[in-house]
Amino acid sequence: MDTLFDFQKLFAENQILFFIIIAWTLYWKGVALWKSARLGSQGWFIALLIINTIGILEILYIYVFSKKKEMGGGKVSE
Repeated sequence: MDTLFDFQKLFAENQILFFIIIAWTLYWKGVALWKSARLGSQGWFIALLIINTIGILEILYIYVFSKKKEMGGGKVSE
């Protein structure tokens, strides 16, 4: 039970930081999920939906991995 109390105390002392992290994560996750759906990347969509990396994987997908697919042989519809 000590860990639960410690988390509650940590959250109570840092509420603004937690809300900033949540907003940051939701923004990048939303953009990455939208982009992966538009590009038809079902595997990436599932991975981005399930794995939470505080925006790191999402940012990598948007700026690295999706660019490779856009430039690759697959045709992207508007």
